[in-house]
Amino acid sequence: MPSEIPLEEYPQPSAFIEEALECVRDAQEEGITLRVMGGLGIYLHCHSTEHKQLAQKLGRLGQRVFTDIDFVTYSRLREKVLKFFTKRGYDVNPRFKQHYFYQRCIFFGGNVPIAEVFFDKLEMNHTIDLSRRLEADNPTISLADLLLAKLQMVKIDEKDLKDVVLMLASHDLGETDKETVNLKRLSEAGLLSNWGFYYTVASNLRRIQTFAEQNRALTEHQLKTVQDKAERILCYLEQGPKTMSWQLRAKLGTTKKWYNDVEDGA
Repeated sequence: MPSEIPLEEYPQPSAFIEEALECVRDAQEEGITLRVMGGLGIYLHCHSTEHKQLAQKLGRLGQRVFTDIDFVTYSRLREKVLKFFTKRGYDVNPRFKQHYFYQRCIFFGGNVPIAEVFFDKLEMNHTIDLSRRLEADNPTISLADLLLAKLQMVKIDEKDLKDVVLMLASHDLGETDKETVNLKRLSEAGLLSNWGFYYTVASNLRRIQTFAEQNRALTEHQLKTVQDKAERILCYLEQGPKTMSWQLRAKLGTTKKWYNDVEDGA
């Protein structure tokens, strides 16, 4: 496990970045569509010096910041993926394979400590269907999907708040997936039909605004940018047309559980 690796032996951030990019490229050559998710996926979209420096100031680039690489692929490629990572020197824990192989596969001991591959969707506190979204961007899933993967967490932690701050500080909002947070994708992902998903995302966006205000790593301009974009997303979601099921569920609010529990498989 990453925490058990001595600091002097721990892979540098560049090793995670290089391995992620190589895996996507080499997998494509073998007919496997593989995309990067998580905090590393967000960092791969930091193209300017300013935003790379912000990642460092936020503590999202440095020793032991990256502990694994999260990927997603199509479930029909499951066996190909297993062979692909095995060939790269990774091992699969038989117990994890038995319990989680339908949804995801966890690989250990290759060029980085852990590589985790999800199939078709991310099923955590809320479900994000990616089965028709993998071609939207490369080498990562789209920015909107990267954002949703962070904001769907009911108990979002500090590192994930920082990742969202970094994304909002460095990317525009719009209606395309090209280096832009696609607002249309947020509604298509179910936020206007699933009240629970909406509630978690909206609550986390408000947390982002508070967290950014308290974070001294941001310049005044960056703070305003993050807060304004979080507010624009909130307004977009609040003004969007809700389904009848959304409206009925909203009446119950948090008196009834609105999210799925997450079992830690690693």
